[in-house]
Amino acid sequence: MSEFHPIIYVRGYAMTPGEIAQTVSTPYMGFNLGSTKVRQSWTGDVERHVFESPLIRLMKEYDYRDIYSDGIEIAGPLPRKSIVIYRYYETADKDLGSGRVLSIPEAAIGLRDLIHQVRQQVCGDDPELFETFRVHLVAHSMGGLVCRCFLQNDEISTRQDRNLVSKVFTYATPHNGIEMAGFNVPSVLGLWDMNNFNRKQMANYLGLSGSPERVDTLDDKFDPQRFFCFVGTNHRDYEAAFGMSRRLAGEMSDGLVKISNATVRGAPRAFAFRSHSGPYGVVNSEEGYQNLVRFLFGDYRVDGVLEVEKLPLPPSVQKARDEGRQVRASYYFESTVAPRGALQFRLSERRRDTFSAILRRYDEMLDIEKAGLQSPRSPTLFSVFLDTRRITVGRTLVFSLELAISTTGYTVDNRLWFDQHVEGEYLFRDTLTIRATRGDEGWSLRYIRTDESFSEGRGRLAESDDDGFSIPLTSRKGFRANLHLELQSTEAMVPA
Repeated sequence: MSEFHPIIYVRGYAMTPGEIAQTVSTPYMGFNLGSTKVRQSWTGDVERHVFESPLIRLMKEYDYRDIYSDGIEIAGPLPRKSIVIYRYYETADKDLGSGRVLSIPEAAIGLRDLIHQVRQQVCGDDPELFETFRVHLVAHSMGGLVCRCFLQNDEISTRQDRNLVSKVFTYATPHNGIEMAGFNVPSVLGLWDMNNFNRKQMANYLGLSGSPERVDTLDDKFDPQRFFCFVGTNHRDYEAAFGMSRRLAGEMSDGLVKISNATVRGAPRAFAFRSHSGPYGVVNSEEGYQNLVRFLFGDYRVDGVLEVEKLPLPPSVQKARDEGRQVRASYYFESTVAPRGALQFRLSERRRDTFSAILRRYDEMLDIEKAGLQSPRSPTLFSVFLDTRRITVGRTLVFSLELAISTTGYTVDNRLWFDQHVEGEYLFRDTLTIRATRGDEGWSLRYIRTDESFSEGRGRLAESDDDGFSIPLTSRKGFRANLHLELQSTEAMVPA
């Protein structure tokens, strides 16, 4: 079965009547917007890079096409490689509709009906094509909630309806709602339907029972491994509401959605220094596009988990601990992943200086009984999708991992400890080049620590086990961990 299914794009939230009118007036609802600027760092440095838009790149690189002809949408047969824009805001425009904004459930019903319509146009009367038909859903912001409402609400879709969806990719969707100044959007705020992002309202239209504190679960209605979350980490460049949104959302957000609220539980995700929208936004970015096509069309997935064995203390802090004083510490885990040949993008980037690094307490990893856990909270560094069709040399998949571990600071007897060590120093920092080659007997994996050797070498052979591969990592300071890598085919993700 081909992985090149029709793509349905579901755009995000349009707040005011003017924004709705502007949205309806465009044929591709933002999926055609590109960019010529890239922020290289949080300092504001800008480099010129032409990203033509997801729409154009899908057309040029994968032979997709739109469904417009002679100024109207094609009502007859469609090719499998079609890009369909779900125009659910047209009812809210007084020129083309009634002027009434659809609720999330109403938009989800429309999405269900659109999927069935596209199936009819692609498959015709061919029963075999009907049986194998699937679509990919791609959504920005609130569009991802429309998709989830369709997939999760039993009053809107059946299991057979949901089985028509192969994969879902969301950009900057508030999967656990929107918070401003630390508070969830109130349910009484009906102005411009902003209460769509209140967790109580979300639980209702997502079909979640009870009053859950978090609503970022697919509730066993759709496989989270087929649901990808692309997360922005740049709050500075989001200009909506004259910059008020980014000030209220604050750091650790894309200017609107908190990083901690932008993912679905158990789903693969990637992070990029991009804002919620605009010229530095997630949709019109090379990073977003590269993750999109690798998730939809790639054939392998690699997950990296760091199993920490030892986190050394500076000598002065260790001395205080040996004297029986209470020592507490939390740690940042920074990881950046890029495939070979990537000059203008990273597949995932979590950094301390963009407030997106993974944070773990010492007890969560090495003293789980004290933390009240049954197993360590080993940080998942990345989940990336790779495509063997993009291999430039030989038959080896090659990607790099920049990894750095540091502490937020040490407290001794509940007071910050500044006596001798320098704040912000790294316990471990290196870039690994990882090479995965598939032979007659399965996969072999080699790695090179490029702070020690050039990346052109063959490297060391990683140890293999039933679950994947293990790379031992140590530093002269005494840090010790195992990087566990699991490599799997994406064929298992596709529904039968």
